[in-house]
Amino acid sequence: MTSKTVVVERRIAAAQGLVWDALTDLRGMEDVLSGVSKVEVLSEGPFDVGTRWRETRRMFGKEATEEMWVTDCDPPVRYVVEAESHGSRYLSEWVLRADGPETTTVSLSFNADAPSGGFRGVLAKLLGGLGTRAVSKAIAKDLEDVASAVEGPGRHPTP
Repeated sequence: MTSKTVVVERRIAAAQGLVWDALTDLRGMEDVLSGVSKVEVLSEGPFDVGTRWRETRRMFGKEATEEMWVTDCDPPVRYVVEAESHGSRYLSEWVLRADGPETTTVSLSFNADAPSGGFRGVLAKLLGGLGTRAVSKAIAKDLEDVASAVEGPGRHPTP
């Protein structure tokens, strides 16, 4: 297996709970994250271990839909999301650290494990240098979108 990890961190001027709500509101995700064009929630109940959804976003000039599920969840501090596609496994770990009553540092660690040899299209780009930079840029944009949704007076995530 070949493995590649990308980590991006951003400080957001909002309380930890508010940031958590923006990140875990799957039904409002399309309104918060500009890179996401569609979300289909596949499970019932609150965001927790076992929550599943299909997320469609544009990467490398193409739209792709992946099914994702929560495998670990410790509100409002941390959650882990996994996905599998074309024999590869993706793991995203979100960590929210309260730096005060109105400041939260969010760290997203994205890991891709791919079978050795025979890389395909998007995965080969993802694990290459240009792909790693593109993934970092996409994560940074997601965190920028979350910050825009929750920072400042009267700013709240979409219910």
